[in-house]
Order: sequence, then C-alpha cells, then structure tokens
Amino acid sequence: MSGVDDILSVLPIDQLASQLASDPAMVEQAASIAIPAILGGLQANSADAAGAGSLLNALTQHSGDLLGGGLSLDQIDVADGEKAASHIFGSNQDQVINQLGSTGVGSQLIRKLLPILIPIVLSYIAKQMSNKGAAPSRGGSDSQITFPGQEPQAAPAGAGASAGGGVLGDVLQQVLTGALQGAGAGKSSSAAGSI
Repeated sequence: MSGVDDILSVLPIDQLASQLASDPAMVEQAASIAIPAILGGLQANSADAAGAGSLLNALTQHSGDLLGGGLSLDQIDVADGEKAASHIFGSNQDQVINQLGSTGVGSQLIRKLLPILIPIVLSYIAKQMSNKGAAPSRGGSDSQITFPGQEPQAAPAGAGASAGGGVLGDVLQQVLTGALQGAGAGKSSSAAGSI
C-alpha cells in the first residue's frame, strides 16, 4: 500500500463531502489526485537546504497524533493549511489547482480540499519520520530535529541540508513511491515555493 493509499484510507470522505457540499465519490477522486501533488510539492521543497529546513520546521507543528484513532475535520486548522499551500506551491498555486481541476473534479473542489489535506499529509509524514526514529521535536522558535546518531540541529539554520537528503528525503521518496504514476498533474507541483 502506498503512502497515498494510507492517507486516503484515514480520510473521513463522507464528512469531507458534507463540509464541501460535494459528492463523496468526487471528493475521494479529488483527494486521490491532490495528495500526490502535495507530496510532489513537498519533495520539490525538500530538494534544497532552505526548503528542507522549512519543511522540517513545519513538521514540528504537525504530529502523527492527527491520524491516531478516527480523524475528525474539527482537528484540522484550515487557515494553516491555506498558508502551507501557498508556500508549497508558491507562485504556481493557481496553475497547479487548475491543472488538477482539469482532471474532471473541478478547480473549486481542489481549492477547498488542499488546505484540509495538507495538514493531514504533514501529519502523515511526521508519523512516518517518527516510525523511523527521526521525529522533529516541538520547541519554541528554535525547534530541534534529532536524528539517530546525530546531535540535535536547528531546523531552519542547518538541519535542512543533511535532513533533506537523509531521513526526510527517504520518507518523502517512500511515500511518493508510485504516487505520481497515473497522476501526471501532480508532477506540475515540482515548481514550488518554500514552506
């Protein structure tokens, strides 16, 4: 089962459909298209040291707890998701939304769904990192990222370079395995901003 399938399996599709006033099948289809795009944008962000550091810093705000025992939309900070979307996709956000929407699910549904899905995806990645023994810790403005066998590093300053190609890169690659196949629209997210 791919990371996309894992994330889809925890989504409260009926609750999402009700909140977005849409058909559950359409919401599920839109989510299955949007999640690979989000992951692709995150991977593009993690390709350089600054982006990886920003992503690791963002992960300190999202624990895997969101995915533990029944996910409720009441737990999602949509405003945070909107900010993250603009950082992940940068100036290409509208282009990505339009491209994803052109797959038959509509741009409006994608635009409403992204800020809900992004915190869930970030929580999933944080959980995967925790499972690998490399969970970002929470701590004031100078959050520390601790990886097995390494001294704690400040995420925004220096952890990005080693972490982006290390555990973070491994987790993103693992989650993305097979995710972008059949979802060509997700690849457009590679021109991304920084989280």
